[in-house]
Amino acid sequence: MSVTRRRFLQIGAAGTGVAAASGLTTDWWGYASPQVPNPHTQGDRIVPTFCELCFWKCGVLAHVRGDEVTKLEGNPAHPLSRGRLCPRGVGGTGALNDPDRLKQPLVRMKKRGEDVFAPVSWDDALGRVAQGMEQVKAKYGPEAVALFSHGYGGSWFSHLMKAFGSHHIAAPSYAQCRGPREVGYNLTYGTILGSPEPVDIANARCITLIGSHLGENMHNTQVQDFAEALDRGAQLVVVDPRFSVAAGKAKYWLPIKPGTDIALLLAWMHVIVTEKLYDADYLTKYAIGFDALAAHVADKTPEWAYPHTGIRPELIRETARFIAGFKPASLVHPGRRATWYGDDTQRARAMAILAALLGNWGRRGGFLSPGQVEVAKYPYPKYPEHSALRDKPEGKYPLADEVLASGVCNATVGPDKLDGIHAWLVYGTNLIQALPDWRQTEKKIQALDFLAVVDVLPAEIVGYADVVLPECTYLERDDDLWAPAWNPPFVALRQKVVEPKYDSKPGWWIAKELGKKLQLDAYFPWQTGAQVVDTRLTASGMDPALVRKSGVAVGKLRPSCEEDGLPLTFDTPSGKIELASETLKSHGFHALPEFTPPDEPPAGSFRLLTGRSPVHTFGRTTNNRELTEIQAENQVWLNAAVAKTLPGFESEPLQQGEYVVLINQDGIKSSPVSVKITERIRGDAVYLQHGFGHTAKGLKFARGKGASDSHLTTRVAIDPIMGGTGMSVNFVRLERPGVA
Repeated sequence: MSVTRRRFLQIGAAGTGVAAASGLTTDWWGYASPQVPNPHTQGDRIVPTFCELCFWKCGVLAHVRGDEVTKLEGNPAHPLSRGRLCPRGVGGTGALNDPDRLKQPLVRMKKRGEDVFAPVSWDDALGRVAQGMEQVKAKYGPEAVALFSHGYGGSWFSHLMKAFGSHHIAAPSYAQCRGPREVGYNLTYGTILGSPEPVDIANARCITLIGSHLGENMHNTQVQDFAEALDRGAQLVVVDPRFSVAAGKAKYWLPIKPGTDIALLLAWMHVIVTEKLYDADYLTKYAIGFDALAAHVADKTPEWAYPHTGIRPELIRETARFIAGFKPASLVHPGRRATWYGDDTQRARAMAILAALLGNWGRRGGFLSPGQVEVAKYPYPKYPEHSALRDKPEGKYPLADEVLASGVCNATVGPDKLDGIHAWLVYGTNLIQALPDWRQTEKKIQALDFLAVVDVLPAEIVGYADVVLPECTYLERDDDLWAPAWNPPFVALRQKVVEPKYDSKPGWWIAKELGKKLQLDAYFPWQTGAQVVDTRLTASGMDPALVRKSGVAVGKLRPSCEEDGLPLTFDTPSGKIELASETLKSHGFHALPEFTPPDEPPAGSFRLLTGRSPVHTFGRTTNNRELTEIQAENQVWLNAAVAKTLPGFESEPLQQGEYVVLINQDGIKSSPVSVKITERIRGDAVYLQHGFGHTAKGLKFARGKGASDSHLTTRVAIDPIMGGTGMSVNFVRLERPGVA
């Protein structure tokens, strides 16, 4: 913990109730009131809030002059921003001022997907949504209505859905992103990682990244810790088919063959176990299943892994010894988007088991056990009972612990079937790009009785809606409190910085007014979203005025690892770290990770790999004029040696920056995208950043720029353990535009 960080986390007199129990400070320092002009501002006031441009939710100080936001900067009192924002966060004003924003409620005038609408009043629009939901409820029951949600403002609509009687509330971020990781670590340690991940990058002496692109996926706090750790001499090992930005900082870069990570992990474990490089005392005290693991990896030698991974045996041994040499402060970063090849829960398990061998769960420089502020709940009436969920077939995906968004989509049926999903309410998630196989998504949308979309921008999903409800941006609204697991624990609030533009409305208002139309007034006894926040803060012993002044209430640093005196406990069936999982075995799965070789690309084709841009968040920001000044479109990365012999380009070799189209194994063709010819990627794969290649008519700035990896993702490998959709199983070939 750096001196600088400790300084701004100093606490004063504690409040009462929950605040006192959590050690929350009420001695705010260094911040001018938002109502008092400050000579250091670029405006007449500063309003604290937290960001919405990615899930990290950094603390923001918005500088305001009149009704204009002149500047966004990191809130130094907020533990996740520490006074800094990533490029996306700084570019939040581009979302506020986007001329393509949804400006008024709309109703569909032609076929779904044709993107033709007419403006209506809010009363008319909300009445149509309520009527659509009630009609489906009358025919099929409330559970036939589902909510897809992404973004913190979705909490108002989750509350609405539960009051309505449906618990079909799905976030694509689970089955399409982090779900296998959560299940894998939960099986091993008895807890999920959550968001933000409790990794102690700051104190790690060695950091291993396996397909995780820190510095490109711009998770603010982790990137700050990562840069500072490297400055202090921390070592870095990067396993990635592509020479990423992080790989350029690494002691070792292992350009692994895509889909063979489990083979490498098992070979590393073989070296660590057979050479007794593991933390024996730690495993004796905290773990079970070591003998089974030792027997399992006995034949998983580096020589066995070499033909699978393409990594030389001597390099596998060398890196295994290197990683083990820094234990326990040797962090194998768990990553986030874990839906790759369909064996992703077991891959996460392999990473979790490796961490246990290194003895770094609950240890400084490894995985921490953060605290959390207990904030009083709002006193809502009890929700109605709900029927069984329909997001997965009977007996499938037994360890899924959240609703599967892809499963809800698959459960959507036509009017001739009673037991299925018949209406969608979509909040803040562009399902055409967020769910795999847009053809299936489009087919299910056409089968719906009703579809309503709440969004800020006219993304592709909006073009299919029956009713469009325009929400204002995060800078124009209040949302509920956020109290994540972190050390120090804290509670943050999002508050309105400026008045909403056009005829857009905050999510709390939309949910409340829709609740009135549905005769659910009892579940919305408050008048404003700010009133909900103030009620909860007051009941928790915190002064709402003080929290609004700083934007965050920060608690005391608490013991978060064994070195701090924290006793390590594990909420597994055995109460221990489970190297071999009896839970998996009881469901008919392997107790230890097994490796299955991936399919090979067809001749002349490449495995499609995807990732993130440091200045863009999914497809949310690619219409942002400020951020697209830095990057307006993506490129497809292609190995330089392969480019010289590429089929179809023999007579006229492919040139750097030339535009090509990508065609996948199912004949789906991308929009034109420029090619980046580079030695920084393996020859059997190409790489494309996610979130580009928009086709929505309303996204006038982003439309047609770059290529959409989502459009090319028409096949998935389903994780049998929890239902995650492995999407790195698609192959593409390259052609020049216009080739027949």
